[in-house]
Amino acid sequence: MTEAVTPQQQPTVSPLPEPEAAVTPADIRDGAAVTLVVGVSGVLLGLLWTWLAPRVQYVSNGEAVFLRNTESEARIGADGTFFLLALGLGVLTAVGVFLWRRRGGVPLVIGLALGACFASLAGWRFGLWLDPGVNVPAAAAKAGKGVPFDAPLQLLAHGVLLVWPMAAVAVHLGLTALWGPRDPEPKDDWHPGDAYPPPHVHSS
Repeated sequence: MTEAVTPQQQPTVSPLPEPEAAVTPADIRDGAAVTLVVGVSGVLLGLLWTWLAPRVQYVSNGEAVFLRNTESEARIGADGTFFLLALGLGVLTAVGVFLWRRRGGVPLVIGLALGACFASLAGWRFGLWLDPGVNVPAAAAKAGKGVPFDAPLQLLAHGVLLVWPMAAVAVHLGLTALWGPRDPEPKDDWHPGDAYPPPHVHSS
């Protein structure tokens, strides 16, 4: 009686998929588009800031110009208004970018940060340009002695210029982490029994 042993079958290994590029030209185009759109929205910040910021009033005695009310909080009100507007616009732009491209990506975040930085600077300078009271001596002479007049719009704390980009990046990263698409889990087609199949013994 002889026994025939069939040779063990080698497990079939499927070829590994080629790795996808980390950054594609489409991602770079999306990041550039975000930079442009968010940067242009700084005009809205300047308009709202000029419209909503409280005004400090000066008064002249004919020789010098003084604050009408030294205890007024309107002097820092312009900074607070800019802060709140930049914070709100940062959240809105982050949500808008996330809804447009849920997958996120490094170019998208960089574009959002750069666009928000430019938007803050543009909104600040545009708001100052829109403000009519830029020449204090001329405004004091026009108002006359003892007559209060509005002081020019000023931003005393320049650190608020970073509120928009910081808020936008933080909110966007949070939204991507919570509701962004997940990478598919790799499929494991290999089983321990496939590597060492039991031999088939035939007797005759």
